[in-house]
Amino acid sequence: MGRRNKPTIFEHIEVIDAGARGKTVAKAPDGRVIFLTNTVPGDIVDIRTGKKRKAYFEGTAIKFHKYSEKRVEPVCEHFEHCGGCKWQNMGYEHQLAYKQNEVVNNLIRIGHLELPEVTPILGCENIYFYRNKMEFSFSNSRWLTLEEINSEKDIDNRNACGFHISGMWDKILDIEKCHLQEDPSNQIRNFIKNYGIENKLDFYNPRDQDGLLRTIMLRISSTGEIMVVIQFFKEEKEKREGLLNALANEFPEITSLQYVINSKGNDTLYDQNIILFKGRDHIFEEMEGLKFKIGPKSFYQTNSKQAYELYKITRDFANLKGNELVYDFYTGTGTIAQFVSKNAKKVIGVESVPEAIEDAKLNAQLNNIKNVEFYAGDMKDVFNNNFIKKHGKPDVIITDPPRDGMHKNVVAKILEISPKRIVYVSCNSATQARDLALMKEQYSIVKTQAVDMFPQTHHVENVVLLELK
Repeated sequence: MGRRNKPTIFEHIEVIDAGARGKTVAKAPDGRVIFLTNTVPGDIVDIRTGKKRKAYFEGTAIKFHKYSEKRVEPVCEHFEHCGGCKWQNMGYEHQLAYKQNEVVNNLIRIGHLELPEVTPILGCENIYFYRNKMEFSFSNSRWLTLEEINSEKDIDNRNACGFHISGMWDKILDIEKCHLQEDPSNQIRNFIKNYGIENKLDFYNPRDQDGLLRTIMLRISSTGEIMVVIQFFKEEKEKREGLLNALANEFPEITSLQYVINSKGNDTLYDQNIILFKGRDHIFEEMEGLKFKIGPKSFYQTNSKQAYELYKITRDFANLKGNELVYDFYTGTGTIAQFVSKNAKKVIGVESVPEAIEDAKLNAQLNNIKNVEFYAGDMKDVFNNNFIKKHGKPDVIITDPPRDGMHKNVVAKILEISPKRIVYVSCNSATQARDLALMKEQYSIVKTQAVDMFPQTHHVENVVLLELK
């Protein structure tokens, strides 16, 4: 058995900062950092430590001597237990300040970069009900509060539809109202859950891998169209059709009602056959007159309104005059490529997911955009001398990689061809700083601006403009 650290109690400790992954930061009397999960900067607390390492502790506040002035009352009844919106107890203006600080600190500390005057972070107009996509899981063994466990009452109904408890893969927190997606999201989810309970449909058990109702995916586009995809663990036709018909009758505004039978060990849908029950197999998003066809497996930024602001900043940084060849790396479904295409001579998009590239091509046809081309493949393999010889040396590169950042070979090839401008969009400023450090001998940072896509969480996007020295 592994050795367990004996808990240490630190008293009257001030929480001084917000750190990575949404945790807050304090300092132990010996100078070591303490990472906390249940405090706000400015709180003064007693702390019980959990993990203990040479350089830091992980701990929990067990007593509050003073509450921070940065605190606000969480609006969600599930805040204490749900890990989805960890910063909901912090005023939004303070969330923005800590997000911007994290970006700037990463660029300076990790990348050792010289920054121009930093453009203030762009906050979100809607700080609740901003997500266009949500996924909920069913369980017949819902997570119980400590009060429920300690009570002597018999708990008859253990069915739940909601989110996984952090660190507990088999426990689901039952959600009554989520503040992340606009109506009728909560009504649809609660209808499905209540129908299942009333009609004795078996909720999924992840340990036994048995049951009927498994997950719900809900998309609500900025155009008001609604997609519902219900995942069943097995086929029970009469029960399945009963639920789907009842849902369609209760919510005739649903644009796309689909289902999947998935008996795999995991609930990912990307390798599954998704079946249309009613309506059409897609919905539409719209941005500046451009339409984007969204299916159950399509990737689209989950905050539609703020994605528009992010793309406008990206286009502004690119400063296209109409005669440029643009490479759009990690193009996804080609939204940025199409968004900037009217300002460029030609845009070439590359993405590793073949299904995303098929969506990109379909959307370009839908929007009658003729000056874009899309290619599927791993970036480090596709972006080679033959690719450049075929398409030409780009004037501008727009890159929006996943959290891991760009592969070092991709960075090396960019430096080799040395485009005039690079616009680097990132959802992880730490890996962005690492990549930018490799470019700083050849490129100057001209602009940098953070964009908040996910209020009430620690996540933040950052856009950097590089120009060839």
